[in-house]
Amino acid sequence: MPDLPRRRSLRHLFALGAAPVLASACAPAALVRDARVADMPRFGLGVASGSPTADSVVLWTRLVGDDLPAEVPVAWEVAADEGFGRMVARGSEPARVQDAHSIHLQLRGVEPARWYWYRFTALGQRSLVGRTRTAPAAAGASAAVARLEFAIASCQRWDHGHWAAWRDAAAHPSGRPLDLVFFLGDYIYEYGSPPGVVRAHEGGAVSTLAGYRARYAQYKSDPLLQAAHAACPWIVIWDDHEVENDYAALQGEHLQPAFAARRAAAYRAWWEHMPLPPSLRPEVAGGGAATIHGRLDWGLLARLQWIDTRQFRDPQLCPRPGRGGSNSVRLRDCPALASEPARSLLGAAQERWLAEGWSLAQPWNLLAQQTLMARFTREAVSARADPRDPAAMQGRYWTDGWDGYPGARQRLLSVLAERQVPGAVVLGGDVHANYVAELRVDPDETDPAKSPLVATEFCGTSISSRGSPQSAVDAALRLNPHIRHGRSEERGYVRFALTRERLEADLRVVADPMDASSAVTSSARFIVEAGKVGAVPA
Repeated sequence: MPDLPRRRSLRHLFALGAAPVLASACAPAALVRDARVADMPRFGLGVASGSPTADSVVLWTRLVGDDLPAEVPVAWEVAADEGFGRMVARGSEPARVQDAHSIHLQLRGVEPARWYWYRFTALGQRSLVGRTRTAPAAAGASAAVARLEFAIASCQRWDHGHWAAWRDAAAHPSGRPLDLVFFLGDYIYEYGSPPGVVRAHEGGAVSTLAGYRARYAQYKSDPLLQAAHAACPWIVIWDDHEVENDYAALQGEHLQPAFAARRAAAYRAWWEHMPLPPSLRPEVAGGGAATIHGRLDWGLLARLQWIDTRQFRDPQLCPRPGRGGSNSVRLRDCPALASEPARSLLGAAQERWLAEGWSLAQPWNLLAQQTLMARFTREAVSARADPRDPAAMQGRYWTDGWDGYPGARQRLLSVLAERQVPGAVVLGGDVHANYVAELRVDPDETDPAKSPLVATEFCGTSISSRGSPQSAVDAALRLNPHIRHGRSEERGYVRFALTRERLEADLRVVADPMDASSAVTSSARFIVEAGKVGAVPA
């Protein structure tokens, strides 16, 4: 077999901010049928890793091309150095048509707290090189890891702008590479594109398995997103736009009778394109049910947990006539928000799982979830209002987020208070704005003896999806004093550095979302000290 195309290093890829140029090679007749097959760029969607533990990590890629055989052998290599001089493992996995020719290799038996490099080969072509790492173990030499560098991101709508934020994340501007990315939902958008956008969605609105697969392929063709995936492992959860705006469990926004089939197709395509293990492949029946919540101990430093706020939730209350999904309602017009506390955003089983999972042994507990947890009213609330009188109920709330499920939020925060969970930090996205907030069980009670602060919240803005006018956010901040910072005109992501002593947050903001080469700078920095609740400007 002739030499394979020379690989491109991560350093080269990040410097150029460009997709790998996949040179062709003449492959044996047993692998390809003709020269046209060999010339097609088979690894055009890049590589990714995710779901790290102390002794395993998932490696992902997907072969592309309309003329692929039903099954293609894909060779893989893992090394302890970028030059692949110290080989750790190698093997072969089949890429099958029923999985859209995606590979989900769960690499086991690797060492904790170690960086590794990986690559794939198929049909005479070689992928770009990805870098990944394992988590530190709960005991032993790696347990006392001193630092965790991670980022949160969400909402990367293709037709709202370019993704300079991903170039910044991959280039590690702090001088240290990210150990981990939490992607908190809205990886794709299901909509068609209006005229005149910076770059249009192909194929209009999507609702079928073929449509969702094509939409993921379009998004994953972006070179800056590929660079960020190749830089470190990701932990991923979904929100609504991976399926349909504002859906709830098996109810679509338009109350369509065949929504379960649509959700199953969407969940399947999501799994096919994410660095997830084979064990998380969605079921075929039941709307594609899948368990995506999980937890991970980062040595003795922190417990990381992530949850699913879509699949098991109760439908939103007081929707618009003839519709499902969200609404913005006054509490007096939708008193069930207060009178039906049993309603859940997570489902009873997931609520119990989370309540039992907080750690008292580590100094930090991080909860990654989809949206803003802090109460966010658009109209004034008086703590003196009689909660038993519907006419006295005050505030205006968006029903798709935690404000639409205040009983579930109170149960979650009450567990933090009762167990005195240390270092509780809630991480969110979805609302296309940067928010920094303080969480207490009763947001109206400012007496710490009656309702102490229990968690700090960082809700990161969108990679590209547009936000509300800043004037509207400014007006709302005056009504929500527990939200210390709010900027809706910013696009980007949030970068964190965690040690036993403190959590440092850096709000990274894109200067021009319409420019893929835009500068990215820090708009604000905050610090949370260990043993304290609340963020202070750095």
